[in-house]
Amino acid sequence: MRTNQSAEDYLEAILMLNNENGSVRSIDIAHTLGFSKPSVSVAMKSLREKGYITVDDLGHIRLTDTGLAIAKSVYERHEILTRLLMHIGVDEETAKEDSCKIEHDLSEQTFAKLKEFLKNSKLI
Repeated sequence: MRTNQSAEDYLEAILMLNNENGSVRSIDIAHTLGFSKPSVSVAMKSLREKGYITVDDLGHIRLTDTGLAIAKSVYERHEILTRLLMHIGVDEETAKEDSCKIEHDLSEQTFAKLKEFLKNSKLI
C-alpha cells in the first residue's frame, strides 16, 4: 500500500524512533524531521484519521498494522537504495539523503529489480 510522500516520511520516522527509543511522541518526530510541533500535530491527526497510527492518553504514538506495513516498506526502500548508492561510490551521507528522495517515486517494478540485482550480487 502506497500513500503520499509526507505520510510515508512520518510513518518511517515513527518506525525508526520506536526502534531506537521504544516509544514515540510528537516532539520526538518534530526534532527528528526538523518540523514545528504544530505541523507534526496536524500530520498526526491526519495519520490517525487514516488509521495509520494510534495515540494514547500520554501522547505515545504507535503504528497500526497498516501504518507499520507502509513504514516497513518505505524503510526497506530507503535501506536498499542507500546500499546501492554506496556500492557505486556515493558517500554515506549523500546516499542516505538521495535515497530518501528516490524511495517515494520509484516504481514497484524498478525497486523489485534493484533488490533482485543486489541479492544476486550478494550485496544484501
